[in-house]
Amino acid sequence: MKKHSIVAVVAVGALALTLAACSTTGGTSSTSMKSSSGPLPTVKMMVGGIDKQIYLPYQLAQSLGFYKKYGINMELSTEQNGGVGAEDAMASGQVDLAGAWYIHTFDFQSKGKDVINLVQLSGAPGEREMCSTKSGVKSSADFKGKTLGVTDLGSGTDELTQFLASQHGVTRSQYTTLAVGAGSTAIAAIQRGAADCVMTTQPTVGALSSKKLAYSAIDLATAAGAQKALGGDWPAAGLLARSDWVISHEGEAQKVVDALVATMHWISTHSATDIANKLPAEFVSNATITKAQYIAGLTTDKGQFLPDGIMPAGGPKVIAAMEKANGVDTSGFTIADTFTNKYATAALKLEGLTATTKPAGANG
Repeated sequence: MKKHSIVAVVAVGALALTLAACSTTGGTSSTSMKSSSGPLPTVKMMVGGIDKQIYLPYQLAQSLGFYKKYGINMELSTEQNGGVGAEDAMASGQVDLAGAWYIHTFDFQSKGKDVINLVQLSGAPGEREMCSTKSGVKSSADFKGKTLGVTDLGSGTDELTQFLASQHGVTRSQYTTLAVGAGSTAIAAIQRGAADCVMTTQPTVGALSSKKLAYSAIDLATAAGAQKALGGDWPAAGLLARSDWVISHEGEAQKVVDALVATMHWISTHSATDIANKLPAEFVSNATITKAQYIAGLTTDKGQFLPDGIMPAGGPKVIAAMEKANGVDTSGFTIADTFTNKYATAALKLEGLTATTKPAGANG
């Protein structure tokens, strides 16, 4: 089913949620969203690297107790290096939802698979092109003849790398792509000289910098950096689902979005230290990074997170342009098929919050 079907169902669901909230005397959304009896429904989500800073809202919502607060028993998992990607696990039905990049909706739609983004968590990729101190790379114009590390072949970082290269006329055949994962494996690729650059996020960025192994050649971690390098907001982390699952699980879908929108508001009103203190200890302090470095990186890059879960105006158009430049056939669907703001809008209304992000329309 396409977006118009989902919108119709969401409208009915939003009305039901509003009535439920009104029936609670002096209550908040947490009371109205809980099941009155019986166990909470279980939803399964796989995240594309749950310990990465760019994906922290999914785990933070769990740590804050927001999934249960809004009536969901959430089972979180993370994709493994060399394993099935989070978005593919969702598309094949292994899990219900994927914490992954919005761009994958275009890839699925181009293959006739109806996958939609239900809430947008970030307006920038959160990535940096970290290049070895021996590489001599200053911009994507220098990619020719280099070995460039990406999370995995066909991943969002792979597509981003292709697009950055194409902006300077460098084709994929003119550089070598290497799957390096993240964390220790990405660091090792730079350290061994197997890769000249790796596209990666915090906390790997901080570890490479502190070890003086690499520097940031291209900043895609902030809204300003994304606009400079990519020509506008680049909506990254979102909540992906199959449209057929959404239609048959409308209540669960709305509750998960409610939890994530509440989390985005919490992020916008708390410091990087507050956030780090709520995450699992092993996420923020491990063999590759100290907690102080994690907090420093998050303080710098915290602006990538949207405060309200709304898809930013112009963002989908930037993604569509990039996909076309990378050779993806987008003729069989429209931008409106790839995302909806309806769930986030309903969640904001439930919380008594007002969107501050200018929303994208049907044409992006």
